[in-house]
Amino acid sequence: MTIHPVTILGEPVLHRRAEEVKAFDEPLKSLVADMFETMDAAHGVGLAAPQIGVGLRIFTYHMENVDGVPDKGVLVNPTLTVGKISGNAPDPDDEVEGCLSVPGIDFPLKRAEWVRVRGFDADGNPLDFEATGWFARCMQHEYDHLDGKLYVDRLDARFAKKAKRAAKSNGWGVPGLTWMPGVDPDPFGH
Repeated sequence: MTIHPVTILGEPVLHRRAEEVKAFDEPLKSLVADMFETMDAAHGVGLAAPQIGVGLRIFTYHMENVDGVPDKGVLVNPTLTVGKISGNAPDPDDEVEGCLSVPGIDFPLKRAEWVRVRGFDADGNPLDFEATGWFARCMQHEYDHLDGKLYVDRLDARFAKKAKRAAKSNGWGVPGLTWMPGVDPDPFGH
């Protein structure tokens, strides 16, 4: 297993729709193992393949949940049915999101409290489950990566402006920027 560098906002693979996985084979299983290794080294709760420079529709997660779903898993070629987003402005204390590809910063973001997730595991077995609360947020966040969206693309105007300033001050928004989990300082202070 290999830990991969995590791509940062501005890397083209993060801003385009990822391709469907066509073969459930050993190279896929090896990639998934590398993704788990990288996610764990980065202290992440999720990691999408585009975040390590691979434009495929795969994400891993490691998050406790109350939905009867294993705390650690992978989704290949997932689809999401997203529930309604209730309320107006996000709660700045309870609805704050961060991202390994926008390292070290976080912002409030409103998300649906329920999603239905369908897809496959690394062996090609079908998966179909419902996720609620923070687990639903994780599913939406990682799924967005597969469609070329980052959570900062969904922020309301006030926080979007702050995110753009933070990206500019960090020199992000250009190709070629990465950070290495387990080597570089942890941007989230774990």
